[in-house]
Amino acid sequence: MSSKRQIIVADDTAALAETAAQRLVSRVARSGRSAVCLTGGSSPEGLYRLLAEAPWRGRVPWDRVHWFMGDDRFVPESDPLSNMGTARRLFLASAGAPRGNIHPIPTDANYPEGAANIYEDELKEFYGADRLDPARPLFDLVLMGLGPDGHTASLFPGSRALDEKNRWVVGVGKAGMEPFVPRVTLTFPALAATREMLFLVDGAGKRDILRRVFAGEDLPGSRAYADGELVWLIDRAAAPEAGS
Repeated sequence: MSSKRQIIVADDTAALAETAAQRLVSRVARSGRSAVCLTGGSSPEGLYRLLAEAPWRGRVPWDRVHWFMGDDRFVPESDPLSNMGTARRLFLASAGAPRGNIHPIPTDANYPEGAANIYEDELKEFYGADRLDPARPLFDLVLMGLGPDGHTASLFPGSRALDEKNRWVVGVGKAGMEPFVPRVTLTFPALAATREMLFLVDGAGKRDILRRVFAGEDLPGSRAYADGELVWLIDRAAAPEAGS
């Protein structure tokens, strides 16, 4: 478990997206199959739009990169609340990512826990083992966000899922904040199985919760860890020192 946190401060949201794109490309540019775990929310949208455009679109080896989702709302992909639906709309479809390389959480299952079991099986099949080995990461890059209550993925304050050690994916029957729809989320051990965990946090509205996380308050965002690098990429407006 890596406990060293690297903090990178970008001047603005455009610079944040450019830096994130650089880091993503550097992780997937090596030869062989790569895997990226996407996140929802507004913070990664600038990155996603960049990946759909030149020059970044031409720098991603689309045929070799597999795209997974760290969490999603239990709604159809056509619903505006769908994280995977947003990722498809903003870059996966227009960039020409092969359909077989896109791995959505099956929100068309009968219930969230069933979807979690199906997705865990898919992750294990992709990984080629039933147990995670810190020396062999599942992902090359895991993108993460931070909610105003300190949640990350769909791991909310006070949730029993925060302490899950064995399962890779769990259903979340009740969300801790809006939108109050059921979710499916990867657990901390699965999210940690990565060469790099990259938090994307922007805007003055995140400054206070980011200060609390960096101060070590017991929040989901504070509990996140990575077997590889743990990087917080924030813009200047969100940086705690930017305000009183």
